[in-house]
Amino acid sequence: MTSRQIESALSRAQLICKIRGARLTPLRRRVLELILSSDQPTGAYSLLAELRRGRGKLGPPTVYRALEFLLANKLIHKVETSSAFIACGDIEHPHETQFMICDDCGATEEIRDDEIVQILRRLGEGRGFAVERQVIEARGLCPACRSAQR
Repeated sequence: MTSRQIESALSRAQLICKIRGARLTPLRRRVLELILSSDQPTGAYSLLAELRRGRGKLGPPTVYRALEFLLANKLIHKVETSSAFIACGDIEHPHETQFMICDDCGATEEIRDDEIVQILRRLGEGRGFAVERQVIEARGLCPACRSAQR
């Protein structure tokens, strides 16, 4: 993302938080900025190391609280298999998401397929199960890594 795109995303996040009655504090905003700036999902301890450079001594709970806020407000997603975080591609519309993750380079692409969401809910209901949360992460090789292997 360019700096202009990051600033635009931060402004949208600020507005969405205001509309939702939530507060995007400077620390939460900085954590979101670091996630937006990364070209791959970012782990909590990488975020903590970066924050310590600018703010001095901070503990892991500080970062985890900021991440919990950003997750709760649907500004980021958690990539469960790597326990890392990625910016949401559509913060204006809360949604379930799926990820395509490259095993070679780590490139992670958010996809949003409402049909997958509905199928899983329907399958759950057919078994008497209420699906409340879905975690779908498909792993393989991205186009660039596939081309490099040829």
